[in-house]
Amino acid sequence: MITVVGIGADGMAGLAPASSAELRRAAVIYGAQRQLDLLDESVTAERREWGKPFLGGLQAVRDFDGDVHVVASGDPMLHGVGSSLIRLCGADRVRVMPHVSSVTLACARLGWSVQDTEVISLMTAQPRAAVRRGGQAVVLSSGAPDVRAVAIELHNHGRGDSELIVLEQLGGAAERRHDGTATKWADDPPSDIDDLHVIAIRYLPEDPVWLLPDTAFTNDGQITKQPIRLATLAALAPKPGERLWDVGAGSGSISVEWCRAWPDCTAVAFERDEHRRMFVGLNAVSHVVDIEVHGEAPEAFGDTRLSDGGVDGVARPSAIFIGGGLTSPGLLEACWEHLPVGGRLVANAVTLESEALLVQWYSRLGGELRKFQHYEAEPLGGFASWRPARPITQWVVTKQ
Repeated sequence: MITVVGIGADGMAGLAPASSAELRRAAVIYGAQRQLDLLDESVTAERREWGKPFLGGLQAVRDFDGDVHVVASGDPMLHGVGSSLIRLCGADRVRVMPHVSSVTLACARLGWSVQDTEVISLMTAQPRAAVRRGGQAVVLSSGAPDVRAVAIELHNHGRGDSELIVLEQLGGAAERRHDGTATKWADDPPSDIDDLHVIAIRYLPEDPVWLLPDTAFTNDGQITKQPIRLATLAALAPKPGERLWDVGAGSGSISVEWCRAWPDCTAVAFERDEHRRMFVGLNAVSHVVDIEVHGEAPEAFGDTRLSDGGVDGVARPSAIFIGGGLTSPGLLEACWEHLPVGGRLVANAVTLESEALLVQWYSRLGGELRKFQHYEAEPLGGFASWRPARPITQWVVTKQ
């Protein structure tokens, strides 16, 4: 059995009796040196520091012959080693005894409700992942340089007024707090930040726009307009952590909206035109989202890969959107082939030829076939009149 015990900055004194007893009976304890140093002389187990790479330490715990213990910071199930060990070893082999998390402690110090506070980890993500348009978050930092890096990203993306609070050594005798703003700390961050800290952010100004206006995108006219973008996002139905393939991406507006819909959503944009690929990249940077950009589909499908997942090395999408190139030979077939069972496919057609193709596939595979027509008011002499946009045919289907 692998037992993971969470510990706080106050060390053994802050542990529940059951957690203290578990560590005192241990024969071997793995952990980061910082956590191992929090154990007192009543813990007689052999102490083994995590090796590098980190995965090597996890595998050593997995392969240990007999009972083994792990000491971890705070709640091991909150972006912690407990979750990693369960993924590697299975829930039946891992028992977790959590401590109060740094997120809970931070919220308690700030008077924030935990359920209203987003948690963002920079252990594996870049500082730009901490940029939001409103609300509040506790950022789990990978080190002191993250404070200035996050401040720079917020300042550069129009959130320089955001309030930043660094909370060090939460729950310990050396607990300390620094207050500032993104703009101030982008130039002059605190110089003596302890490695054990979190960054609390209240995002200002508040601008929680759900669906962006068309003017928010760099484009050459090849953009899914806002009313159709709304219908398309509803059909794609993104969920947290899902991955979109955006085929015929144009300016990447669908990819951007997909990534903004939920935390950890990512997108892969396929676009044959070099200038439009540049637009996708510019829009991804502008809106601080994670979009991987490739060339023409389906030839570029093999360029998107995961080292530890997918089928035939190709990272499988949760959903595919086809916004252009529907009549290209083999495109719809390739999209269907790469879509996993349970995945969603949404295709929008403007021309009669692409609409006819969607009708054929709808007849074969079912799903939902829809047509949208919207109008915009424009001046007509001294009055106003309705100008119709091109009608859009949309096919929505889930792979069975």
